[in-house]
Amino acid sequence: MFNKKFGIILLLALAAGLGLLAAQKFFGPARPAQAWPATQAVTMFPQARPLPEFSLRQSDGTQLASGELKGHWTLVFLGFTFCPDVCPTTLAELAQSQNQWRALPDSTRPRVLFVSVDPERDTPNKVGEYAHAFHPDTLAATADAPTLENFAKSLGFVFMKVPGKGFEQNPDDYSMDHSSAIAVLDPQGRLAGLIRPPFRPDAIATDMKALTEAAAR
Repeated sequence: MFNKKFGIILLLALAAGLGLLAAQKFFGPARPAQAWPATQAVTMFPQARPLPEFSLRQSDGTQLASGELKGHWTLVFLGFTFCPDVCPTTLAELAQSQNQWRALPDSTRPRVLFVSVDPERDTPNKVGEYAHAFHPDTLAATADAPTLENFAKSLGFVFMKVPGKGFEQNPDDYSMDHSSAIAVLDPQGRLAGLIRPPFRPDAIATDMKALTEAAAR
């Protein structure tokens, strides 16, 4: 069991790296990123990359299209509501960061987007209730599996269904392995950086406030 799990983790890490390389080749040349301030938690890419068109279903039933992410810095985290550890821990840490930048104007305040990669069990409403329990400002969405796969790939992320011991008797006995990093989208809705665990809420908040203020200049 240990070797199998270790192999899955290695596969996810390798796929995430290959996914990012593939995304860079797929998107082709991109405009140089703005000279952003130095950051502690966010690794800024040399070039920001536009995302392919996508459409996710938000917790309130409305569609979240790529153009709607413009105007704010957005932190995107993939997960699922049955997640036993990584997801609740990450959302709790992001909530600490959100509380630290809440004084910023609503028109430019950074946003957090939680996307469930478990559409079989996570309805949009359930995803919303889960995410909002950590912070009411968090955006929550999901979609069908093909849409989620394309969306994750555009961020350089991966996820996969991992059946549990009783999966044959109970179809709901499974987990979802997924990339644990956080994608950073700039106010143009482009993939501009990445935050890797372990996460430091204070550093994330400091970075996002500095980036928001720099973008407003």
